[in-house]
Amino acid sequence: MHSAIETSAISNSALWTGRALSGLVIAFLIFDAAIKLVPLQVVLDTTAALGFPPELARTLGVLTLACTALYAWPRTAVLGAILLTGYLGGAIAIHVRIGNPLFTHTLFGVYLGLMIWGGLYLRDDRVRALIPFVR
Repeated sequence: MHSAIETSAISNSALWTGRALSGLVIAFLIFDAAIKLVPLQVVLDTTAALGFPPELARTLGVLTLACTALYAWPRTAVLGAILLTGYLGGAIAIHVRIGNPLFTHTLFGVYLGLMIWGGLYLRDDRVRALIPFVR
């Protein structure tokens, strides 16, 4: 009987692919947070078009930055991924509510979420132990 969780070994190329995928997501989310923190006029206009007060943009930027920082730090990466998944779920719901195009706007949060969890799966033993695709 095994009491410890067994983790699967992962190739060096898969590990670096996971790091690269996570790095791309982190870079995108930092950019997204930064333009909300400034905030640029296009961000204010888009926030209003989504049905929110434009001054909420900075708050969303802070939330994005905080969740991304948790995701970027290996010890809190799983918590960051969970929080980012919730954040992206809200974004998806907003795009569905206002009837934005499915593949370009509405599902963008799904694409980003898959990259978040895919990168984490490839670089973190804990996630591979939790979600064992191969036994």
